[in-house]
Amino acid sequence: MEALWISTLIVAIAEIGDKTQLLAIVLAAKFRKPVPIILGILAATLVNHGLAAGLGVLISEFLDGVWFRVLVAISFLAMAAWALIPDKEDEDAATSKSGSVFITTLIAFFLVEIGDKTQIATTLLGARFEDIVFVTLGTTLGMMIANIPAVLLGEAATRIIPLKYVRWIAAALFAVLGVWLLIDIFLT
Repeated sequence: MEALWISTLIVAIAEIGDKTQLLAIVLAAKFRKPVPIILGILAATLVNHGLAAGLGVLISEFLDGVWFRVLVAISFLAMAAWALIPDKEDEDAATSKSGSVFITTLIAFFLVEIGDKTQIATTLLGARFEDIVFVTLGTTLGMMIANIPAVLLGEAATRIIPLKYVRWIAAALFAVLGVWLLIDIFLT
């Protein structure tokens, strides 16, 4: 259960102000159909993060030992630094004209999430916890916690909490996880 809750918390906070959340706002403003947008986000995230968590678990099976654990910890510290860099909305993905709102959202979200900090965090969490199911469920839950309000509230969601503070909180969480892993490595 630790994998589920940590994955949920990290991604929910890291996703606020992220380019995929901005994409959710753009899609909501463009199509004004929240249910297919939310379902598209859910489907895209389950597939994308399932693959990312699986990759993390696979990597952890082949690269075991202290150096791998140090690499994962340092990667979380790098994610902390990356979280401080603001994302810009991906207008090209949002203006796709491929079929229904659901399909447009599914494709746009899947593609925009590739290489995104939440996808990389999912891979790292998969490596850390070696649990595809709970990491995928947790990171997907975190994405939905951050994106459902964005879809329902549109642009107003970005005015509730200044994004610079959210980025600082996300960076702090990644840093705490990285330091926690390093401490665990050197104490065991």
